[in-house]
Amino acid sequence: MKKIFKYIGMLFKGIWKLITFVRLALVNLIFLVTLGILYFAFTTNSSVTPKVTQKSALILNISGPIVEQSRYTNPMDSVAGSIFGEDIPSENLLFDIVDTIRHAKDDDKITGIVLALGDMPETNLTKLRYIAKALNEFKASGKPVYAAGDFYNQSQYYLASYADKIYLAPDGAVLIKGYSAYSMYYKTLLEKLDVNTHVFRVGTYKSAIEPFVRDDMSNAAKESASRWLGQLWGAYVDDVATNRQISKQTLNPSMEEFLTQLKKQDGDLASLSLTLGLVDELATRQQVRSDLIEIFGTNGEDSYQHIDYYQYMATIKPKFDTAKDDIAVVVASGAIMDGSQPSGTAGGDTVSALLRKARNDDNVKAVVLRVDSPGGSAFASEVIRNEIQALREAGKPVVASMSSLAASGGYWISMSADKIVAQPTTLTGSIGIFSVITTFEKGLNKLGVYTDGVGTSPFSGVGITTGLSKGARDAFQLGIEHGYRRFVSLVSENRNIDFGAMDKIAQGRVWTGQDAEKFGLVDKMGDFDDAIKLAAELAKLDDYNLYWVEEPLTPAQEFIQNIMNQVQVKFGIDVYSKIPDLLRPITNQMVDDANLLNSFNDPKGQYAFCLNCQVE
Repeated sequence: MKKIFKYIGMLFKGIWKLITFVRLALVNLIFLVTLGILYFAFTTNSSVTPKVTQKSALILNISGPIVEQSRYTNPMDSVAGSIFGEDIPSENLLFDIVDTIRHAKDDDKITGIVLALGDMPETNLTKLRYIAKALNEFKASGKPVYAAGDFYNQSQYYLASYADKIYLAPDGAVLIKGYSAYSMYYKTLLEKLDVNTHVFRVGTYKSAIEPFVRDDMSNAAKESASRWLGQLWGAYVDDVATNRQISKQTLNPSMEEFLTQLKKQDGDLASLSLTLGLVDELATRQQVRSDLIEIFGTNGEDSYQHIDYYQYMATIKPKFDTAKDDIAVVVASGAIMDGSQPSGTAGGDTVSALLRKARNDDNVKAVVLRVDSPGGSAFASEVIRNEIQALREAGKPVVASMSSLAASGGYWISMSADKIVAQPTTLTGSIGIFSVITTFEKGLNKLGVYTDGVGTSPFSGVGITTGLSKGARDAFQLGIEHGYRRFVSLVSENRNIDFGAMDKIAQGRVWTGQDAEKFGLVDKMGDFDDAIKLAAELAKLDDYNLYWVEEPLTPAQEFIQNIMNQVQVKFGIDVYSKIPDLLRPITNQMVDDANLLNSFNDPKGQYAFCLNCQVE
C-alpha cells in the first residue's frame, strides 16, 4: 500500500512539474512573441529611426542623472525595475552628451541649440564643465545657444550661463544655493538600538565613518571640507560671472544683502534674477516659442523646427576604423568592491578583466583609465592596480583620467598610471584606511538572547553576537595601521615622493585637483580629451580609434535593449517610473548610507573610502 501511495505521489509530482513547465514555456513564448511583434512593428516603420530632414534646433532636454557609466547596461534590469515599480532613473552618459553636441556642431542641418534642462538634476561641476566645453565649441562654429526654463537649479543655471540668451518664466526663479557637504549622523540612534560600532582607522582627516560614531562633523573634517568646498564654489562663481559679465559678488550675497535686494523687487524672484543680470528676458512659454520660431522657423505645429536630444543621438552612427590602432578606455565608476560586480560599481575582478582584455589585444596601444569613484575595498583596489602595472610592463602606457571624484580607493587604482590627469574641481586624495564592525550583543542580551560556547583559538568567539575582545580590537587596529603604511608607501614609490612628506599629505585628507597637482599627486590639469591626447603621445599615435572596453551584452540582451531604445525614441517617453516624494532627499541619504555598509565586502575588512566627498 505504501508503494502504491508512493507511486501515486510521484505521478502527481510528475504531472505538476509538466504543468509548471508548460505554463512557463507558454508565458515565455508569449513574451518573446510580443517582443518580436514590437520589434518588427518598430523596425519596419521608417519613422522609428529619426532623421534630420531640414534645418532644425537641437533641444538639449537632458532628463535624469549624468553618469560616467550606466548602472543598467543589462536591459533586463530596467524592464524588471519598471515591472516591479522600482524608481529607476533614466541615466545619461557624459560622453554621449558631449559627443552629440560635437556632432551637431559639424551638422549643417543643426542650426542652434536650445537648452531645456528642467528635468536635469544637480550634477557635479567637473561633469558640467566638460559639457560646457562642448557648448563653447558649438558656439565657436557660429551657431547660437539659447536657454529656456521655468526654474533653474544650480547645475541647470551653470550650463544656461553659456547660452547667448537666457529666458526665464515671469513666475520662475534662479535657485543658486552654493555647495555644501552635510551628512546624517547615527551615533545616538545606534546607541539606543544597542548596536556597538567598532571603528579602526588611520588618518587625522579620515572621516568616512563619522556618521556611525558621531552626532556631528569633527573639526578636522570641517577644516578639510571647507577648503575643497570653497575651491569648487569659487570655480562655479568664476565661470558664471565670466559668462554673464557680472560681478562675483552678485552670486555671493550675504543673507542681509539678498533680503534687501528681494524687498526692492517686492519678493519677486524672477524680477530679481533679471535685475541682477542672471537672465536676459522674462517670457512665458508662448513668448519663448514665438521668439524661437522667428529664429529657427516653424514646424507647422505652433512650435519651432527642432529635434530633441534623444532622437538626434539615435541618428548618430559610431565611427570605428579597423585599420587604425586603438586607445582603450576602461571606466571605473562607483564604489570599489571585491569580486565581479554589475555596471556602475567598480568590481575588482570586473575592472581587472577589462584591463586584462585591453592588455591582450594587439590593436590596443595605450589605455585610459577613467575614474569616478569614492573608493571602497582596499583589496579590490590593489587587484585593479596590479593590472595597471601589468599593462605598463607589457609596454602599453596608461593614463588615469580623473572625473568628479577619484579619492581613497579611487586614487589607489590611479597612482600606478604613467600619468594622472585631473581637473581643478576633481576631488582626490583621501589617502587613508579604516574598518568598521557592528556587533549586537548588547541589544540581544536585553531581549534575553545570549551567545555562549567554546572555541579553539582566541578569535573563535569573535562575532556579531559576541562582540570584540580587547585583543581582537588591537589586532584589527594593527592591521589597519599596516594597511595605511602600505597605502602611503605605494603612493610614495609610484609618485616619487618622500615617505615622510607623503604621510603629511595623506592622513585621509581630501584635496581638489589643483591642490593635488601642487603636491605631486597628479601630473597635470586637464579633462578627458587631454588624457586621450596624452595617451596618444605616450604611445606615439597620430591617428587612432577610441575603444570603450565593456562587458558585451548577449544577443538576447541586445534585442531587448534595441526595443527599449526604440520605444523611447518613437514615443519620446521615459520608460522608468518617476514618483514624486517630498521626503526623497532624506530617504535617499538613509538608503545610501545603508547601501554603503552593504558595499563593504573587503575580505580583510579594510576600506579606502571617502564618504564625505559627496557634494550637495
